Amino acid sequence: MARDYYEILGVDRNTDKEEIKRAYRRLARKYHPDVNKEAGADERFKEINRAYEVLSEPETRARYDRFGEAGVSGGGGAPDMGDMGGFADIFESFFSGFSGTGQQQARRRSGPTRGEDLRFDLKLEFREAVFGGEKQIKISHLETCGTCSGSGAKPGTRPRTCGTCSGTGQVRRATRTPFGSFTQVSTCPTCNGTGQTIEDKCETCNGLGLNQVTKKLKITIPAGVDSGTRLRVSHEGDAGQRGGPSGDLYVYLFVQADNEFEREGINILSDIRISYLQAILGDKIAINTVDGKKPLTIPAGTQPDTVLTLEGLGVPKLGNPVARGDHLIKIKIDIPTKISHEEREVLEKLKEKQTGNAGKGGIGDILGGIFGNH
Repeated sequence: MARDYYEILGVDRNTDKEEIKRAYRRLARKYHPDVNKEAGADERFKEINRAYEVLSEPETRARYDRFGEAGVSGGGGAPDMGDMGGFADIFESFFSGFSGTGQQQARRRSGPTRGEDLRFDLKLEFREAVFGGEKQIKISHLETCGTCSGSGAKPGTRPRTCGTCSGTGQVRRATRTPFGSFTQVSTCPTCNGTGQTIEDKCETCNGLGLNQVTKKLKITIPAGVDSGTRLRVSHEGDAGQRGGPSGDLYVYLFVQADNEFEREGINILSDIRISYLQAILGDKIAINTVDGKKPLTIPAGTQPDTVLTLEGLGVPKLGNPVARGDHLIKIKIDIPTKISHEEREVLEKLKEKQTGNAGKGGIGDILGGIFGNH
């Protein structure tokens, strides 16, 4: 029986993509066949690769989460070589000494890099989640420095090629061991892997090429969202370095509880209390809904915990706001602990009349239904 891919990488099911990548790096270093000669290391390494192949891509991860191994085993489980860029980057980053690709990886590292994605948690009131709308939020992210255009160098100057690594961003050192000769590749300590040094730093960004900026954004909340819904705002994450694209902003929604309404899927639930006379005789009343006051008919003889339905007054279906759920109202009946002398006389007469008509049904059965449940 196939092991769980999350278990193989030692992460939980809610782990984000970056943590999965870090876990994979850690395990791949440990079990790579060129490093680990123990029995079973080769199979373990293949298992780790397969788990990372599935969990590193959002689409295949979603299929795996929903259907398990069956959802990702089509086509023999062979990786798509056209989508192995990130996969190859990981190998090159810590096995470059074995594969001889360290120089290529170093040049790639000193080029443009994509900015980090950011997360923002947003609380919504119940009705905001039901109907959606626009919300203004304030975020803090990195933007390309306008003074130096992201180079980090003082205007009128430019970065120079690092003399320590000759612009590769990495330094190499050969090491002999009982298992053979290995080449160790590490980040250049002079330029921190950028391949360039800055003699005159931009005073605005202190040579970073990026500035921390707080800005306001208007985001559109679709109708029918619920807690856990995630919205993506493209290119509003951190700016990339050396001209790389910006990351994205992910807005996670959390819906606050309402004092009157609850939600069950796309239906809205609420309770109302009526008097025992309204339950016996029936009535027409106005109740609160998310659309405002709406009329509700109480049928004569309504029993406690009866559920009445107002169709089409529930939550819009996410992605199809024309389709809405229903509003379900549970009836609670107030039974008085004290009644007036006049009320008692009327009820006694009803009781006597019902006793005389025993077995024929009528208002006494209704009274019995109400009071019998309390």
